Amino acid sequence: MAVKIRLKRLGKIRAPYYRIVVADSRTKRDGRVIEEIGKYHPTEQPSFIEVDSDRAQYWLGVGAQPTEQVLAILKLTGDWGKFKGDENAVSKVQTKDAKAEFVADEKKKPVLKPKAEKPAPKAEEPAEAEAEAAETATDEA
Repeated sequence: MAVKIRLKRLGKIRAPYYRIVVADSRTKRDGRVIEEIGKYHPTEQPSFIEVDSDRAQYWLGVGAQPTEQVLAILKLTGDWGKFKGDENAVSKVQTKDAKAEFVADEKKKPVLKPKAEKPAPKAEEPAEAEAEAAETATDEA
């Protein structure tokens, strides 16, 4: 049985992500797999790459053949160099920087307007108007 290390496509249309899998070369691209050994998300900036190095080394050692795409990923992670005997092989995978914590600028004015004072209830206004009318009526008389 010929064993390949290849990519299994997941995700939606135009939003793919992949699993790095070990599978029989005769199975479908997204079909039955022997083992999943990593993840690859190409749409993120920078691309997310995660490979279980021990399992990749094992499968390369027993004769599994990586596809061109997986070979490029294994070279980035340094696993291909280790397999070929280069002890100084290092991972060149870029990681995403931590998101900076938000700090509000104290110099700027707030965008939100404070709620306006509520007008006095209308029940009091007619009573006041009647009291004023009564006063004017008594003044006239």
